[in-house]
Amino acid sequence: MSEILNKPTVTSRELEILLQEREEGRADFLLVDVREMPEYDAGYITGVDILKPTSLFQSWAEEFLNTNKEKTVIFTCRSGNRSGQVQDVFKRNGMEKVLNHVGGIISYSGETQLG
Repeated sequence: MSEILNKPTVTSRELEILLQEREEGRADFLLVDVREMPEYDAGYITGVDILKPTSLFQSWAEEFLNTNKEKTVIFTCRSGNRSGQVQDVFKRNGMEKVLNHVGGIISYSGETQLG
């Protein structure tokens, strides 16, 4: 598995590498977008697995934690701020393999799609 996943944060360039490695079966992680639906609809990173809006955090956080506690999860948002806050909450609740995509989609130059 990629050494990049052993850090608390990933840059946009590292995320591009990880998505390629995942396609090739050399990395295993969930990419979770925590922006709101209108932001997601305007464009999202190709390879996002789940949209979990921060405004609905209370309604999905506990189940997400219970379902994905042992998985490697990368959170992304617009700039890296919201995803960093979400990462922090999950870390404090026992998730060890959670990473924040610093810089968010605004710094991402890889492939994106419209929602």
